[in-house]
Amino acid sequence: MIRTLLAVVALLCSQAAWAGELTLDTVLRASARHQPLVLEAMARQRAADARTLAAQGLFDMVFDAEVQARPLGYYDNALAEAKLTRPFATNGGQVYGGYRVSSGRFAVYDGKNVTNALGEVRAGAVFSLLRDRLVDERRTKLAQAQADAEIAGLDQAMVMIGVQRRAADAYQQWVAAGLRMRTYRDLLALARERQASIERQVTLGARPAVLAVENRQNIVRREALLVRAEQDLAVAAQALSLFWRDDLGQPVVAQPEDLPAAFPEGVAPRLADTATVLAGRPDLQILLNRAEQARLRGDLAGNDLLPRLDLRVEAAKDFGSGSPTRVPGEVMFGVRLSMPLEQRAARGRLAEAQADADALTHRLRLAEQQITADLASLRVQVSGAERLATLAGDEAGLARRMAEAERRRFALGASDFLPVNLREEAAADAQLRQIDAQYRHAAARAELAASLMDSASLGLD
Repeated sequence: MIRTLLAVVALLCSQAAWAGELTLDTVLRASARHQPLVLEAMARQRAADARTLAAQGLFDMVFDAEVQARPLGYYDNALAEAKLTRPFATNGGQVYGGYRVSSGRFAVYDGKNVTNALGEVRAGAVFSLLRDRLVDERRTKLAQAQADAEIAGLDQAMVMIGVQRRAADAYQQWVAAGLRMRTYRDLLALARERQASIERQVTLGARPAVLAVENRQNIVRREALLVRAEQDLAVAAQALSLFWRDDLGQPVVAQPEDLPAAFPEGVAPRLADTATVLAGRPDLQILLNRAEQARLRGDLAGNDLLPRLDLRVEAAKDFGSGSPTRVPGEVMFGVRLSMPLEQRAARGRLAEAQADADALTHRLRLAEQQITADLASLRVQVSGAERLATLAGDEAGLARRMAEAERRRFALGASDFLPVNLREEAAADAQLRQIDAQYRHAAARAELAASLMDSASLGLD
């Protein structure tokens, strides 16, 4: 209960502290810190790093200890042994060392367990000469885990770029909805002001009574347009709240008073050539990492086709009283050969890995071509949308001048209701087209910034 009250108080304080118009930069900063998809991607990155740590554990030193005793029986004896083993990081073998001590009587066939009074120290190493020499399962798992961690980081970058692009779009849709609402509100205000003037003129007999009814009908129609625009603004504010969040990460619903006075500039994508963009695209880097993982699987399958040839080197030394035959130090060399007669499993895994690598190569080539085409298309869209927004602004300015002139003529009695109403609605329609053109221009710029992976312009740096 206390936590809930504290959260409510913090939320109210954060909303109360907010004053002034809401900017795109504010939304992008809040989205980058608190949007759940971003937090999920960060958690997945931590999970991938944890899997890398687990794979590194395959090279951890292992301690083994064993104690056994036979208190009853003809051969009453006891044996204690401890051993440390660490795999090589660059070879499939391992290095080991240990100590063992025994007491009592042992059967002849257990003679290898007998040590002198102070025990035996032993150290050795196993080297892989063919199979597992260059590649083995441990090193492959570690390399795969490291590649997965890098893929998770690249995926996080893609998620954050995608979230910021949607945040920018949600903000721009909210602003566009707000400016449309203001346009309809201003249009309604003009009709209401004219209604008071018309009713005075009707009372004085200067205008027919039907004109007041006609203007009232026009007011009702404009009120309906305003109500619909207010609903659209409320829906856009709810969509924006998924990205605009307070310091606790809770959604904040934007209010009409938070709207900017005019459509903001929006995202300004940096200029970059296509080759630079392709080199930095995370989705292409992910495909390259997937291809590298396929190569690692292929190398491991090729390793399994080789015979196992291991060299073992060991040295041992007994201490204390006991048999004189165990006093001198011992050095032992040994070779072990193992070769499967049928290798269908390894050949199948090798062919599968090679096929996966070929498929990823084709997918990478298609992705590069698609990105190149998308960038060219988006650059054309940005340029065209900018020109259309300029033309729409010019049209809206001229339409406003015509509407103002017609209203002055109507006030002087030189114009009728129908022309002035048509001029006002034409001016409102031109202003709405200007808002739509500005939104399309801003949306194209945000989409281009996302395709360029321009994290700075999307509020990620």
